[in-house]
Amino acid sequence: MENNFEMTAKTLFGFEDLLAEELKKLGAQKIQIGVRNVSFWGDKGFMYKANIACRTALKIMVPIHRVYAKNEDELYTAALAFDWSQHISLNKSFAINATVHSDYFKHTQYVALKIKDAIVDQFRKHTGRRPNVNTEHPDLALEVHINADQVTFSLDSSGKSLHHRGYRSATNIAPINEVLAAGMLLHSGWKGQSDFLDPMCGSGTIPIEAAMIAANIPANSNRSEFAFEKWDDFDVDLFETIFDALMDKVTDFPYKISGFDKAPSAIAKARENAKNARLEDFITWEQVDFFTAEKPVSGTLHMVFNPPYGERLQADIPELYKNIGDTLKQYYADTHAWLITTDPDGMKNMGLRPSRKIKIFNGGLEGRFLYYPMYAGSKKEKFNNN
Repeated sequence: MENNFEMTAKTLFGFEDLLAEELKKLGAQKIQIGVRNVSFWGDKGFMYKANIACRTALKIMVPIHRVYAKNEDELYTAALAFDWSQHISLNKSFAINATVHSDYFKHTQYVALKIKDAIVDQFRKHTGRRPNVNTEHPDLALEVHINADQVTFSLDSSGKSLHHRGYRSATNIAPINEVLAAGMLLHSGWKGQSDFLDPMCGSGTIPIEAAMIAANIPANSNRSEFAFEKWDDFDVDLFETIFDALMDKVTDFPYKISGFDKAPSAIAKARENAKNARLEDFITWEQVDFFTAEKPVSGTLHMVFNPPYGERLQADIPELYKNIGDTLKQYYADTHAWLITTDPDGMKNMGLRPSRKIKIFNGGLEGRFLYYPMYAGSKKEKFNNN
């Protein structure tokens, strides 16, 4: 316990419980669920593990200092009083990202500038020199979060958002975020227990994330780097030991994962991304129209997909969703069908009543993740046989 420290994992709205469960299974301690975040405790090795393995985390942050401030002068004074030489050195660059939810502070860029000034002034006072700022690729990324008058300084151990898995080199007009895709799959109960289909797969993110879950492949095993690799105390041997231990838990997957799309360019991109993820043997891609294609398997099917919303991909939403509902009813018996939509009119035109609705966001768009269980036979027959 003595080497453990507090961390905070950021996530998307509605995924907090999923992330907490992931962290619990990985071995985190003192887990507390917040809004779009989960705090927990662990050691350095666990920080590495959380970055590599968490599917629903966007960032793993390490809080290092907390203060109270109600104006820019108080913020500057508080930042100046902290010993930054513990974390920042003259021969390495840094960057500051600010997030503000406060009536006392209005401009995130000005907050970041004041803290940068405090750090630079402290180094100049004690050494006569200053560290460099590099906003694009810093050696150390510092995050400042202000909630009312509470200011938290944290080290960003991840760097680029963890939705950048490292496998997606080709995308469509409206690609789905990898963390959003993974969270949807986990919300749907997907564990690799049946055959799987994304009938409108685009560049393949949902089937790829489904395959990684089914085979227990760590979410960020294809990622090229994490921010903590530039820290002075980075332990490469410990990192490799943890990485290898996670990879040793990869399992076989006996079922079929399929991705449909009517656009040949989408299927080509999906194949390229699956190859990048080393999953080309796990997923079958077919250039077909969902509305004319046959169900790819005869037994139970798990389906998760992201149909067009009419935002970036143009579509006749009422007609599209009517066709989705008709296709599910006519051809997809014994299917657990889940889809995300941000269009209430689309949901109304499905001609089906969802069994579950989960509020989630796709970018800045509020949506619903909907579950349509398509029984083999009528619902009455289903329940009478139980």
